[in-house]
Amino acid sequence: MSMYDMDLDRVIRKINSKDAQIVGLQFPEGLKMQAIKIARQIEDETDATVIISGDPCFGACDVSDWKMKGSVDLIVHYGHTPLPLKYEIPTLFIEAFSNIDIKKDLEKCLDEIKGYSRIGLVTTTQHLHLLNETKDFLEDNGKEVILGSSPSTRKGQVLGCNFSSIKDLDVEVILFIGSGNFHPLGIRLFSNVPVLALDPYNSEIRSMDEYADRILRIRFARITKARSAKKWGIIVSSKEGQYRMALARQLKKTLEDNGMEAYIILADNINPDILLPYFELEAFVVSACPRIAIDDSQMYKKPLLTPQELEIVLNKREWENYQLDEILFHERYK
Repeated sequence: MSMYDMDLDRVIRKINSKDAQIVGLQFPEGLKMQAIKIARQIEDETDATVIISGDPCFGACDVSDWKMKGSVDLIVHYGHTPLPLKYEIPTLFIEAFSNIDIKKDLEKCLDEIKGYSRIGLVTTTQHLHLLNETKDFLEDNGKEVILGSSPSTRKGQVLGCNFSSIKDLDVEVILFIGSGNFHPLGIRLFSNVPVLALDPYNSEIRSMDEYADRILRIRFARITKARSAKKWGIIVSSKEGQYRMALARQLKKTLEDNGMEAYIILADNINPDILLPYFELEAFVVSACPRIAIDDSQMYKKPLLTPQELEIVLNKREWENYQLDEILFHERYK
């Protein structure tokens, strides 16, 4: 059995109901190994031809609709919930819920949270269906469980770089269910309460305190180095879900008002190689996905900052008020 529910019956029904002749498939990296199997079944059970997107996919902010425009009738996008965007091509989002059993991990988790009574519970798309089971288990063991919500996310969900569902939660600790460090790190920095990350794929339960401290030390070093920069690049992503040109222009004006040079660079997939020609620039600000500056920091030779970190460089924000960048779609820069 697959580790994820790929919901192929729903996909087949949608293709047939739309009489789609050409179907685009898009997956995040962790699900790409499912692509051929799914394409084969679609072509066996429908009249459609499948085109698989081979590009990296970083979230629902990165749907390939503009790249596939004119080439496909329908996109099936796996692994994410939709954002409030207008898509050029009809897009079916399949969450690909994890089939993993977390009962044994919840038993282990009780030891880690025994000193807390009021617990926040949060997860990503693949594990939303586990929240009720987890909540019931914790409440059966004497805990009070709080699920945060926001207008742009489901209850208990962090969505991409949107952490609004956990802001201002009145809890003693937050339990995050999922893999990776970016989401629990963001939760730790936004909530300023202890965060435990339960990774159901390796049965690991870890505190985020030490990791958050290490990341903050790295970010402090980047900010300190950037204070000497006089020539800046401002990176804008052409991806619809990350595009914040108005913010970039605002950052350019702010830098220039402070006596510095600033140039806007528009790109699709942002990586160190695309910045190599701009050797004259001494530091960069990313208005695109916040993960680029945080997760990929070691890949860049020159300081790569978020807009909030630039505020610290320019003495418009105190270090003690450090905050990760977010792309909030109800407040989004157009």
